[in-house]
Amino acid sequence: QVQLVESGGGLVQTGGSLRLSCAASGSIISSHTMGWYRQAPGKQRDLVAGITSNGVTDYVDFVKGRFTISRDNAKNTVYLQMNSLKPEDTAIYYCNKVHGPYGRWGQGTQVTVSS
Repeated sequence: QVQLVESGGGLVQTGGSLRLSCAASGSIISSHTMGWYRQAPGKQRDLVAGITSNGVTDYVDFVKGRFTISRDNAKNTVYLQMNSLKPEDTAIYYCNKVHGPYGRWGQGTQVTVSS
């Protein structure tokens, strides 16, 4: 059974940066389009960035130019570099497949951006 472990979150000031990691075990993710999702308090979980198996990326408009998703298939890991962070980026961040997400989500990693 797949296990997704997100890490790298924390508390930063507006304009700061964080790099999130998502390590997968129990399943090889290299053939899947993977994504980073986020869920703010009281809101639904939304996809914010995705990367195909061969490295093509896509982003929602409000993170374009600030976030960069990448992957290391040899390490079965996906990353999210977040720059120019804003208070509205505060959320719990999760990774999962984009198409047909694994039913078991990781615990996520909390990102808090102070103004």
